[in-house]
Amino acid sequence: MDHSGHGGMDHGNHAAMNHSGPAMPAKNGTMGGGMGHGMGKNGCKISMLFNTNTINSCFLTDKWRITSAGMFAGSCIGVFLLGMALELLRRSVKEYDRFLVRQHHAKYQGTPAAAVGAEGESVSSKDRVVPAACAAVPPFRPNLWQQAIRAFLHLVQFTVAYILMLLAMYYNVYMIVCIFLGAFFGAFIFQWEYLPLG
Repeated sequence: MDHSGHGGMDHGNHAAMNHSGPAMPAKNGTMGGGMGHGMGKNGCKISMLFNTNTINSCFLTDKWRITSAGMFAGSCIGVFLLGMALELLRRSVKEYDRFLVRQHHAKYQGTPAAAVGAEGESVSSKDRVVPAACAAVPPFRPNLWQQAIRAFLHLVQFTVAYILMLLAMYYNVYMIVCIFLGAFFGAFIFQWEYLPLG
């Protein structure tokens, strides 16, 4: 080990100590030097700084090790599509909620309000005064199965978002750009909808 950085320290108490220690591998000169580029025991490049590593980069597991430029391009395309899939899932959650509300409204759409007289008795059609065309729609709360589906969609959405976050934490510039582009194009395609005016 190189001890030249602390030459002004008093080493009198351990002058006879062997400081040779195990040698660092020649291919990995930065392992002990902080959080720079390094290789694990399986040959994966791991960096906690922004980097542009392509070959020998690993993502999420040592099984996802990039061994060629084509494999890296495929990984970038996959991450891009995963970013788009997240936006598709977000849209799916909104559409499922809208479906449930439409279904609830349809249940009460054809139910006319009962026509009653001043004392509460039923009146003939000639004297009928109907305050509203339809009965008021009560508030909607999903049943157990509907809520289970909503929770499952949320779980899938959360899982995809978490995987994207873990991929971003490799600080690979190419992967981060693919995540951003996937989110952009996913939102562009799947969030393009009519906006309510009122």
